[in-house]
Amino acid sequence: MAKKRIVVMYGGKADEHSISCISAASALRALDTDKFEAIPVGITKDGKWIVNGENPLGWSLDEGLPTVEKTPGAKDVVLEVALGQDGFFAREDDGTLTPFGHVDAVFPVLHGPYGEDGTIQGLFEMMGVPYVGCGVLASAACMDKHYTKVLLAAAGIPVAPGITLDARSFDKASEFKANADAIMAQVSEAGLQYPLFVKPSRAGSSFGVTKVEHEGDAAELAAAVYEASRHDWRILVEQGIDAREIECAVLCPKAGEAPQASWPGEIVLDKRAEGDDQFYDFDSKYMDAAASHVEVPANLPEEMLNLVRETAKKAFVAVDGAGLSRVDTFVTKDGKVMVNEINTMPGFTSISMYPKAWEATGVRYTDLITMLIEGVLR
Repeated sequence: MAKKRIVVMYGGKADEHSISCISAASALRALDTDKFEAIPVGITKDGKWIVNGENPLGWSLDEGLPTVEKTPGAKDVVLEVALGQDGFFAREDDGTLTPFGHVDAVFPVLHGPYGEDGTIQGLFEMMGVPYVGCGVLASAACMDKHYTKVLLAAAGIPVAPGITLDARSFDKASEFKANADAIMAQVSEAGLQYPLFVKPSRAGSSFGVTKVEHEGDAAELAAAVYEASRHDWRILVEQGIDAREIECAVLCPKAGEAPQASWPGEIVLDKRAEGDDQFYDFDSKYMDAAASHVEVPANLPEEMLNLVRETAKKAFVAVDGAGLSRVDTFVTKDGKVMVNEINTMPGFTSISMYPKAWEATGVRYTDLITMLIEGVLR
């Protein structure tokens, strides 16, 4: 049987550009080459699509954070929307176009805005090209933590108390110091308890997230909101939850089928006892292998693990999920489960929770990728 031609995309304009590169490199190394022919397509930080650039198979976290660059020999990718699955071309030096051939599916291993937020999904919908992962609605809604919470709350799924701020009218010149009292008043009116977590609504990998610990310190709060505003004008101020953070991988390769949930896992912060890494930040996730480790299944009673799994599946359905997602939950000491956020294209790096959770549940990494791709093939 002829191999299926799969465009694997990585990079992009988001802050998570380099993590996307590492995720795609891991996925490409694990791809079943007896079944699939991969065409790696990189997106530069300024949004150019290229093929025949630097080989992502050589990238790893041990070598630092890679970026997609238009190297000598790289060619621009040109799309002809009307041609659908036959509409992918590489522009040669003389301006002529060389077709990729019939593309059976796209695997957009893209994190963050312009990749995980429904924009590129909408493009493939218009082209009629099958793609792995959530559709336009779920991608857009889960990229925006505010609207994720709106949908989950409407479905009766508990979420952390919080407020949403629009920073577009704030005084940027003073780094929001002029708005400090007004922001503090909103927090007080909402009755939020400290510590608070201030985060951009539409950013990933913990970019722009600050823990605010000093109750009544308007300056500290305003500084945290300003930091978040560097990534998004819509900002969440959430009450810190005294709970364990438990993550669950959800899989639904074929749209319309019932989703499956892995054994839930927990990120254990190994330096917390030393006073470092008080929450799971970018360095803990990707750069410092000694900062944390993954435990799957999490050290919880089986009854609680299954409650997390059921909550994750319910959340996935509530946002109209498809393909895959990682549902991040809080499990409180009194046994309540609330959803923190949903990642529709979770990390695929060597230390990422999503593949580790499925491996612990009995699904090998290569088989996981095969299931995801075959689920969208026509």
